[in-house]
Amino acid sequence: MAAATRRAASSLVSRCLLARPAVPSALRRPDRTRGLLPGVLRRFGTAAAGEEPISPHVQVRDTQLLINGKFVDAASGKTFPTLDPRTGEVIARVAEGDAEDIDRAVAAARKAFDEGPWPRMIAYERSRILLRCADLIDKHNDEIAALEAWDNGKPYEQAAQIEVPMVARLMRYYAGWVDKIHGLVVPADGPHHVQVLYEPIGVAGQIIPWNFPTLIFAWKVGPALACGNTIVLKTAEQTPLSALYVAKLMHEAGLPDGVLNIVSGFGPTAGSALASHMDVDKLAFTGSTVTGKIIMELSARSNLKPVTLELGGKSPFIIMDDADVDHAVELAHYALFFNQGQCCCAGSRTFVHERVYDEFVEKSKARAERRVVGDPFRKGVEQGPQIDDEQFNKILGYIKSGVESQANLVTGGARLGDKGYYIKPTIFSDVQDGMQIAQEEIFGPVQSIFKFNDLNEVIKRANASRYGLAAGVFTNNLNAANTLTRALKAGTIWVNCFDVLDAAIPFGGYKMSGFGREKGVNSLKSYLQTKAVVTPIKDPAWL
Repeated sequence: MAAATRRAASSLVSRCLLARPAVPSALRRPDRTRGLLPGVLRRFGTAAAGEEPISPHVQVRDTQLLINGKFVDAASGKTFPTLDPRTGEVIARVAEGDAEDIDRAVAAARKAFDEGPWPRMIAYERSRILLRCADLIDKHNDEIAALEAWDNGKPYEQAAQIEVPMVARLMRYYAGWVDKIHGLVVPADGPHHVQVLYEPIGVAGQIIPWNFPTLIFAWKVGPALACGNTIVLKTAEQTPLSALYVAKLMHEAGLPDGVLNIVSGFGPTAGSALASHMDVDKLAFTGSTVTGKIIMELSARSNLKPVTLELGGKSPFIIMDDADVDHAVELAHYALFFNQGQCCCAGSRTFVHERVYDEFVEKSKARAERRVVGDPFRKGVEQGPQIDDEQFNKILGYIKSGVESQANLVTGGARLGDKGYYIKPTIFSDVQDGMQIAQEEIFGPVQSIFKFNDLNEVIKRANASRYGLAAGVFTNNLNAANTLTRALKAGTIWVNCFDVLDAAIPFGGYKMSGFGREKGVNSLKSYLQTKAVVTPIKDPAWL
């Protein structure tokens, strides 16, 4: 992949997507899609209905657990199906790990940390292995993207041209940090030599979600490995395939046995066992706020392991009265509908100034009705199916709630087709702050548009949420932008852009959106222990 293309793919990528959010022209790579994305586009009214699903050009080979460098069956022998969200049909049966398998994986990770070469390897060698991992991810970009689209329902073009290149970029970013993690020598009030050392924390337990399986795999695995830790990672039961594939590539790159262990399974069994395990030294979780609370409780009741949480969101996107409405509509559309609306940071509360409100609603309706929904392997599709029937029915329930609470259903609001988990892009206007659709995370293609008339008013309303993951601001007024970016209580504020998620930019939430940060130098701190070493100095020449 050309360097310019790789750089363009490193953000998720509003600055490239404003003209047409589906596929930035700078990222189109015919070699990535040839033979995979045939067919003629149709608009959302018929794109999913009556079409035969396209067969992905990838074989599913890795369906066992990865423990101590080997693919093995679950101790119980159980398997579970992973489903194609286009049809609800089984893609493959995957080993179902439980508490016994978590014990096996943690034992392997503990031995690899206590006795193995990884934490003792010179930093430069660890860096070289991570760089080889990135090269192999680039080499197998198409296969990883196909597994991701097949298992998750996201557009293949999105996975192949944006997300998988970002995974490789993350690995290179943390490879660059490996030999730059160093301690300090600090002065003391007396004749003592004082060192501050940063050491790997040990065995890291990690639990990743289903909406960006490979990308968040990299967000968690990259910094943990850079710091010299070993890992037991539980995949989401809906999307186990891509993590197993990438983990195999990492072993091909030279990762020692036991350093990265992958257990597929369910939250109440495998996830609970990992969070409760007495020999896990740190836990990182991305998922719902409800589950995050359970994770914290289990961690506290066991060995009080430190926890980082990246949880839900209900992000405001604020459009001021000086907005270029066409531009604002496109960006707000992308902020909400990207990845089928299945983004924790989605701009799901669109606040629009009353002076441009009616025009914005009318143009947003037209944009939603142009959105291309269909088989994610079909070229040009912007929106695939929701992940599964549970999420599909949850979203339809929220849409029903919006109608019943007398929000104005502008467009959409129903299932698309009679097969798979497709939902029409949906917009509500005249949404009031107390409505369920205004308060709760829908995690689907449902845009709620609110009217405001005053800067102080919208700040108060935007902050009146238990979440604080992200926010967006659209204005040409520097004073308004400065006021909003400082007043909004959220971990990321995007100004005149959205979903820019480069490797170096920290990501995480305020309030019930969690704590700790993913990506950037900040995430390294979560995987390091700080140790002070104090030694007396006899007859020092200087202090």
